[in-house]
Amino acid sequence: MNAAPRIGLFGLLGSGNIGNDASLESVLGYIRTSHPDAVVDAMCMGWEQVRARYGMDTIPLLWYQKYQDRAGGAGASALKALGKAVDAFRTASWVRRHDVVIVPGMGVLEATLPLRPWGVPYTMFLLSASGRLFGTKVALVGVGANVISQRMTRWLFIRAARLAFYRSYRDAQSRDALRQQGLDTSGDPVHPDLVFSLPSSPAAGDPGTVGVGLMAYYGTNDDRDRADEIYADYIGNVESFVRWLLDQGRRVRLFYGDVGDETAVTQVLTDLGDYRPDPDDSDPDDSAPGDSRLTAERVTSYAELSRAMAPAGAVVATRYHNVICALKLGKPTISIGYAKKNVVLMEDMGLPEYCQYAHSLDVGKLIEQFTMLERDADQVRAVIEKRNAENAQLVADQFAALDARLFPPQ
Repeated sequence: MNAAPRIGLFGLLGSGNIGNDASLESVLGYIRTSHPDAVVDAMCMGWEQVRARYGMDTIPLLWYQKYQDRAGGAGASALKALGKAVDAFRTASWVRRHDVVIVPGMGVLEATLPLRPWGVPYTMFLLSASGRLFGTKVALVGVGANVISQRMTRWLFIRAARLAFYRSYRDAQSRDALRQQGLDTSGDPVHPDLVFSLPSSPAAGDPGTVGVGLMAYYGTNDDRDRADEIYADYIGNVESFVRWLLDQGRRVRLFYGDVGDETAVTQVLTDLGDYRPDPDDSDPDDSAPGDSRLTAERVTSYAELSRAMAPAGAVVATRYHNVICALKLGKPTISIGYAKKNVVLMEDMGLPEYCQYAHSLDVGKLIEQFTMLERDADQVRAVIEKRNAENAQLVADQFAALDARLFPPQ
């Protein structure tokens, strides 16, 4: 009788990124279905949160995490530098104890947001190098990637991908990005985002309610010198659109939960305070004192995000997995994306006309897109329903193929 497989999960999990945790839940569903006897643990950024939420053993992704609240100034810098050396041994030791280590989705090979080479790129390199050294199968499953201009970041990511036992991508542009940077990806599969495997029930919602998913967006890794300007432009444009919705008599629900996004939501609520219409006494939902048509809801998980979005008739969102969540709920959706992955997602869902980039957001065009979205809502919902079913099957097929590679019959 074969021993139960030892499976490790690795990455920026439990650290405040709802999309990352949704990918984790998708992979956990696969493991529990296909290998219910597996011994599963995680090496991740939010190790305490993952342990509490999923009931598995966890350790911090970085040695320094346990000491960061005890040091400051020069001491903190010294501890971080020491931690890079310590983490090489910690990661190797942890990887060695497993048969398989899975990186569940996430944009672990991309730099679409500000990123330092000695952060995620370095940890990914340590992971794959350790797997190659000790014969542990490191699987990058449904990950995202892009073409990177920073030399050291690019070197670490490409080496991490090259040393991995298995690679698959959440879209073709991720695979093409690695190919353009010199990696042979001819045998690497592409499939929809892992989150499409999670169960969800379509929710029509109230046509008079619009969900808006906000992000504290400061540009890409190449935009550090213009970060504040980019953020101000993005927030100002979102406020103009929300103001237009309120002037049209709509209810607006702002969603936030990922790390840093609360600042953006607070600013929008403050700046638009004067535009909140008075409660309509004829509507029992607005009868409470102080109620308004502009509200915000904080969420801490993908399940909470789904419940928060359910009352909305349509959704306009920036974060990639906010867009996916809205689509899985069957909502007519507009993507204000910060990377090409948002555009690719909308194209794959048959909705290429309903997206813009956050750094060049045109409010006039957004109003036109929203008007068209509402006009064609029934047709849009039918397209989304069809693509959701297709994507769920494609991810199921991906897990079957992954299982054959990682756990071949003895």
